[in-house]
Amino acid sequence: MSKKSHVTEIAELLNAPEGEHFEFKEAKNRFGLDEATKYLCAMSNCGGGKLVLGVSDKRPRRVVGSQAFLQPESTVRQLMDKLHIRVDFQLYEHEGRRVLVFETERRPVGLPIQVDGIAWWRNGDSLIPMPEDVRRKIYMEAEHDFSSEICTEATIDDLDEVAIEVFRNLWNSDSGNNRLKNIPTQQLLMDCGAVVNGEITYAALILFGKNEALRKYLPQAEIIFEYRSSNKAGPAQQREEFRMGFFASYNKIWELINLRNDLQNYQDGFQVLDIPTFNERVTREVLLNAASHRNYRLGGSIFVTQYSNRLVVESPGGLPSGITVDNILESRAPRNHLIADIFSLCGLVERAGQGMNLIYELCIREGKHLPNFNGTDTYFVRLTLKGTILNEKLILLLKKIGDDLVDNFITEDYLIIHTLFHEQRFSVRFRSRVKHLEDLGVVEHVGRGRYLLAKRLYELIGESNVHERLASHNRNTDKSQVLHHIEANNQTGSSLSNLMQLMPTQSRSQIQKILLELKKEGKIRTEGRANKARWYLV
Repeated sequence: MSKKSHVTEIAELLNAPEGEHFEFKEAKNRFGLDEATKYLCAMSNCGGGKLVLGVSDKRPRRVVGSQAFLQPESTVRQLMDKLHIRVDFQLYEHEGRRVLVFETERRPVGLPIQVDGIAWWRNGDSLIPMPEDVRRKIYMEAEHDFSSEICTEATIDDLDEVAIEVFRNLWNSDSGNNRLKNIPTQQLLMDCGAVVNGEITYAALILFGKNEALRKYLPQAEIIFEYRSSNKAGPAQQREEFRMGFFASYNKIWELINLRNDLQNYQDGFQVLDIPTFNERVTREVLLNAASHRNYRLGGSIFVTQYSNRLVVESPGGLPSGITVDNILESRAPRNHLIADIFSLCGLVERAGQGMNLIYELCIREGKHLPNFNGTDTYFVRLTLKGTILNEKLILLLKKIGDDLVDNFITEDYLIIHTLFHEQRFSVRFRSRVKHLEDLGVVEHVGRGRYLLAKRLYELIGESNVHERLASHNRNTDKSQVLHHIEANNQTGSSLSNLMQLMPTQSRSQIQKILLELKKEGKIRTEGRANKARWYLV
């Protein structure tokens, strides 16, 4: 960020309005991570906001400088691990003083953000647990949660002890709470919300139900696995039906997929490395999404169809209200809140539903196609994962960036790199992240709104000719723009200042270089010298 931009940003912060979207702390020497987490949690629940360290709170505000969180990239990762929402940061130097700003997004629709089980809320200058009436209003934003309804006829005997023990072990392992090992089954189910006042919720049936109980009360809570060696119609080579609690079938479905999970190879120097066609983490996330987002009021089963190089998962009900294929990475509204909460308790999913982000990131890191939602409509979600490595050079490029940087990337960073590597245009909404990647030396600015992956990265993967071709194309585009402007103003001539206004993202020296190239090519000439020079067509 330029010095001018720093001055502008600092001025905006010093004059920012009071309210729940800004919190100013001097934090001259340090600031607690737990305290920062609570403030950002409350801000997210109140619509998003900024925590500013190194600026006094009382007006007139002044920059005092802060030495808190000297490695903000690491801090952001810790904050996101605790909050399960996107957190970004900006670092400024103002008159030799350091200002650090953490910014958080608005909570997902229908879901309050929590830290260690508490949804924090702002009450004036204080932080308080979210009032119950506010929490209820938030839950009402999304579709009604069928999974939290009571199945009046079901009893505790309708639940499978094996499925419950799988959940108990996962919850104990994720939380480190050894008390969970020994508490009675009914207390365990009450603690996670699956049983309410002794009554069985539909979430309990879906996650822990016996086959007989599901046949009787909720026959559509079924996952059907098929393996097909080709696209031909007809019987599948293998078909398994799982009408049982999800915790009893979850591992079995992955084991079936993994039976035919071929390894693919790519070379990194003298090393030959393996990547499975079906990534276990991605596959499990897709299954969890299907179970927590499908519409259980509708008939029909979840279908998991495996081919030799792709996996297709279909679930009834379409995308949840407010979610589209275009905003699926930014908007989160789980259809079955209670199921999602139980998955979150035992560490299977993130509370804010960022599993889809993880799916995209892992597909890019393994050089594969992005997830495909073709065939999704109002009644069904159809997700296709192609397992074939699309380009092993992208895997190598991400390795050359380095794990320290890549592990702190957010989904938009991966998408920008994926898009630029495949020579496509990225979305306008990624502009702020492009600047961040430019500061890290991952991308370079080559013209008005145009970026390339850094030259050094192409050189490290032996693709420097690709960078030269793309850079040459961008130079030719800039030269055409300059030539067109000179032609349009040929009677009066074009000055260097005119051309700098035409191309504000290019430096003076870059434009001068373009003019000299056009002159050597015999396309333009100059009259006058220095600031009085004018350029004309030959």
